[in-house]
Amino acid sequence: MNRPRDSNLFMGLMSGTSLDGVDAVLVDFSATPRTLGHAFTPFGQAFKKELLELNKVSHNELHRAALASNALSSLYAQTCNDLLAHLKIPTQRIQALGAHGQTIRHQPQAHDAWGYSSQLLSGHLLAELTGIDVIHDFRSRDIFAGGQGAPLVPAFHQHLFTSEQTLRVILNVGGMSNVSILPPLSTASSSPSQSAIKLAVTGFDCGPGNVLMDLWCLKHTGQSFDEGGQWARGGHVNDALLAQFLTEPFFHLKPPKSTGRDLFNASWLEAQLTPRFDPLSAQDVQATLCALTAHSILQSIDACLRESTPCFAPATPLELVVCGGGALNATLMNDLRSRAGLFTALAHMRLLDSDALGCPAQQVEAFAFAWLARQRILGLAGNLPPVTGAKGPRILGSWVKA
Repeated sequence: MNRPRDSNLFMGLMSGTSLDGVDAVLVDFSATPRTLGHAFTPFGQAFKKELLELNKVSHNELHRAALASNALSSLYAQTCNDLLAHLKIPTQRIQALGAHGQTIRHQPQAHDAWGYSSQLLSGHLLAELTGIDVIHDFRSRDIFAGGQGAPLVPAFHQHLFTSEQTLRVILNVGGMSNVSILPPLSTASSSPSQSAIKLAVTGFDCGPGNVLMDLWCLKHTGQSFDEGGQWARGGHVNDALLAQFLTEPFFHLKPPKSTGRDLFNASWLEAQLTPRFDPLSAQDVQATLCALTAHSILQSIDACLRESTPCFAPATPLELVVCGGGALNATLMNDLRSRAGLFTALAHMRLLDSDALGCPAQQVEAFAFAWLARQRILGLAGNLPPVTGAKGPRILGSWVKA
């Protein structure tokens, strides 16, 4: 006999701009939230290629997007069902699952009064294949409230990672990179009026995470990513090329801001590699792309923290906590560590990955969508208006009953 649904058990499913595959986690929210298990299903090369093609205008794209959505929903269901089978937990016990879908266009605040963000996923098919209530389409409500619809994870990071004494910056490095800046709970402000404004949690997209490195690695080595950053480690950073990359206007925008493959893609990279850089080896370009990811992240964090310096004592401990696939790139982690000294606000930064805080780096984003699904079920807001730019808190996600 099946047990009733457990109001504390939620699943989260995520596939990001790295296009590596689907991550699923089962989360228990009964006390301190914790993952009970994790499963991963990789994308096949043909499917990955199709998703890349759907990021741009292409032949018969409405038909192809519909079929890709069905295929992705099936992969989501397979990953979910495999995890529950491994854990020997019946689907009937799961309260709901949160599924982000695969972003193929992200153009908020563009073209009309709102813009849009498009994720492939059929919540109805996913509910049919799993027998679990599905929460999906998390970005739309925020966008139609005047926001960017991204990043959505800072509210979750605030819930899970806020420290009593330490200023924490949670850095997710997937295809793109984004940060959540979490002031310590005990921060003493030099001005009460500034405290109310400046001590709010904030977050934003920094720019490319792995996306450009992955594209370049595939083109020149045939490998879909630079495992551990080994190829980049053997190259040399070209300062002139790095400076050219950093002329991109996005890097100099103030938050709220978000981005995706609409901007940072193969065409963007080709446009930066002017003939003056032809003598560079492919490996040196890879090393410079890795430096770009690190530098653009640190530059954006530094700018944000310097604006908040009246609210933070110089001795406030600072941690940069890395999650996502980038946490496994040793060269990127070394670049983050070595370049931090170039930025005033980051000189005393401690670098670690989220495993050190009890949440494995590869599980954080899926965990976030389990939390967002729970917020939807409870009728609670899932966005942070200072982060996305929305007019106010909004309950996110569409609910499909199983």
